Amino acid sequence: MYKWLEEWKRPGALMKALFFIGIIGIIAVPAWFQNIRNHPLKWYKQKWCERQAGAADAPMPDRTACGCLTDTHTVEFAFADAWYEAVGQVLYNSMQTGKKAGIVLIAENEADKKYRHRLEETVRKFQLPIDIWVIDR
Repeated sequence: MYKWLEEWKRPGALMKALFFIGIIGIIAVPAWFQNIRNHPLKWYKQKWCERQAGAADAPMPDRTACGCLTDTHTVEFAFADAWYEAVGQVLYNSMQTGKKAGIVLIAENEADKKYRHRLEETVRKFQLPIDIWVIDR
């Protein structure tokens, strides 16, 4: 009835299991902690939007939500390594509201400078009507 239990009684079976669990731990644990952020995106959004007297997660005409809607701007928030996602979203939201487009880029470390540069160069090269604010250390 408990055939699997008999397998564990074999010499070395427990050591093999511990070995594989150790290998998984060595591989998986660094991967879990690799993309840890200082704060979640929502935290940055709430803090920034409050300071600008805007509405966080404001509903749009197409029933989606805008990161922050101020008197003058529709603003999207993005961690630096995902800057390209915010470009299309903020342009679309700007089109819906008729307000200026803006991106708040969250650069949490020194390595994020390259993403800021990529965003700024893309906006400049294609003359995109997007204002950029950067939150860094």
